[in-house]
Amino acid sequence: MAEKTIMLVCAAGMSTSLLVSKMQKSAEAKGVDADIFAVSASDADSSLASKDVDVLLLGPQVRFMKSQFEKKVADKGIAVDVINMQDYGMMNGEKVLDTAISLMK
Repeated sequence: MAEKTIMLVCAAGMSTSLLVSKMQKSAEAKGVDADIFAVSASDADSSLASKDVDVLLLGPQVRFMKSQFEKKVADKGIAVDVINMQDYGMMNGEKVLDTAISLMK
């Protein structure tokens, strides 16, 4: 089992799948043991129920849902943030991974 679990949430779960693979490559290069996966906003609740998530990152297109997710995970101690729009647009897996790691500290 991975040391850290990072969940990305976007409108359909499609656009973040490329970002997930870039984040995984960056994690391997840094020696970070992480389970990184993407889900659609509609599937997020079931993933939160079935997985032990450390960080929840929202795609810029669903940033309006941040307060909803913060309320849902308030008792679980899960950090919630919105992925920087520029990093998301550039599919900068390393920067998004760095953001996720900084939120876990």
